[in-house]
Amino acid sequence: MTAEALPSDGTVIIVGASLAGLRATETLRAEGFDGQITLVGEERHLPYDRPPLSKQVLAGTWPPEKAVLADRKRAGELRVHEVLGHRAVRLDVDKRQIEIDDGTQLMGDAVIVATGASPRYLPGTEAFTQRDGLFTLRTLDDSLALRAAITAVESCRVVVIGAGFIGAEVASTCAGLGCVVTVLEAMDIPLSNVLGALIGTHCRSLYEAHGVELRTGQGVAGIRRIEGLSGGTGLVVETADGTQLEADVVVVGIGVAPATGWLEDSAVTLDNGVVCDDRLFAADGIVAAGDVARWTWHHDAADEQIRIEHWQVAAEAGTAAARSLLAGRHHAASFTPIPYFWSDQFGIRFQVLGNPGGDDDVEIVSGSLEEGKFVALFGRAGRLRAVMAIGRPRQLMGYRPLLEVGSSWDAALAHTPA
Repeated sequence: MTAEALPSDGTVIIVGASLAGLRATETLRAEGFDGQITLVGEERHLPYDRPPLSKQVLAGTWPPEKAVLADRKRAGELRVHEVLGHRAVRLDVDKRQIEIDDGTQLMGDAVIVATGASPRYLPGTEAFTQRDGLFTLRTLDDSLALRAAITAVESCRVVVIGAGFIGAEVASTCAGLGCVVTVLEAMDIPLSNVLGALIGTHCRSLYEAHGVELRTGQGVAGIRRIEGLSGGTGLVVETADGTQLEADVVVVGIGVAPATGWLEDSAVTLDNGVVCDDRLFAADGIVAAGDVARWTWHHDAADEQIRIEHWQVAAEAGTAAARSLLAGRHHAASFTPIPYFWSDQFGIRFQVLGNPGGDDDVEIVSGSLEEGKFVALFGRAGRLRAVMAIGRPRQLMGYRPLLEVGSSWDAALAHTPA
């Protein structure tokens, strides 16, 4: 197979038992692919949903199995050959051959790369483990281990490093479980790099209102172990200004990096992800989807190389990647989603359409920050770039058609959604 369509009786290897990988599998079967599908996943779990990990699963309101996207019956219906608990270590692009960590070689007519992303770690903490009380939150096992740690200590002292969406969600959930929570954020205003200073300042006000201490402009100089009062161990987080914070649990939420290490000696181009064209092809017969993919996004009569770490984009990209293989490189459609994401924190749901940036023009067009329910527009270079809402989901979706056609900023400001 070169740039031709995937034969209906061919072989597809999906690397990454993720949301994108599952949606790709479902799409292949739904659209008539009758060949072999092999799903390679580093974890032993079937594909599961990540958004509940920092909320319902961590809070204990969901059993872990509720987060699983495809149970064993569904996996059987999809006729997938599972290779779970094994990590891909190498890709031969020309042969479309995958080597996994036990030395097994898997060869297919096509490969879908859906390995997602991995948490970024603080320098100097490589020797720390969850047993020491240091956590990141990316996997189902991470969520269960973190819940066990914070519920094992009465009024558990939790320090969250990073006030991005994942950090805010973890802080909110921990506070709801009775933990004493402190959040350290290197920026002066949380989320200002994504939502700008105006909305970021509103986000900052939520912490104090819900009993969480937020310290902004606080870089972390280091973390060390200490002996706890009961003979156990604890951690001390030292900030750049010399402040020392004792904690039973530290959660590092400073973003993720695309999981491309296993591709470094392959022929695919890597640059903040697997670089793909507008149809998600990284090479003939090889596509990428989800957090690992950096693709050419056509919008506003322009092209942008972009990587987006949102549930909806991962799901749609899995579907689009499968369809691209079925159509062939020359006939596949461009992947042009309208990004959407949400975040539940402190009893509030943030919803965002589009791709906002911290330097965008921001205008509140409905409601107000004071009442806590509003719609905000984000504009850049005279175009509408994104819409955000709290408590007004119907109005938010009323702006979707404008994002689809690349509305001007002035037209968006004059628009009154139904």
